[in-house]
Amino acid sequence: MKKVIQIPGAPTPIGPYSQAILVNDTLYVSGQIPMHPKTGEIVENDIKNATKQVMENIEALLKEAEMTMDNIVKCSIFLKDLENFVDVNEIYASYFRSLPPARETVQVARLPKDVDVEISCIAIK
Repeated sequence: MKKVIQIPGAPTPIGPYSQAILVNDTLYVSGQIPMHPKTGEIVENDIKNATKQVMENIEALLKEAEMTMDNIVKCSIFLKDLENFVDVNEIYASYFRSLPPARETVQVARLPKDVDVEISCIAIK
């Protein structure tokens, strides 16, 4: 049976999807963009701050599912510009103390709300 996981007080998703779905011990987190969950405002003008907001959103969803960043086994990073790879990597790495998850990073033509970064992940208890 699946359970919808959402950041408390966050705006509803901008499309027909859930922020995250928990099935048994596996959490599937939809692509998170740098949107502040309480205000709905997009963090812009700085890829490091945008990436930090994305990671904070992921962390909040994990907390709601009674998990931590250590439970993540796979991430997918989507960047509007691979020139931002080093800066995104710096922030991303700071969230994983040991054994970082498997991942891929790809450049895409466009992301929702024209943001520069989106990250999805899978976590297992």
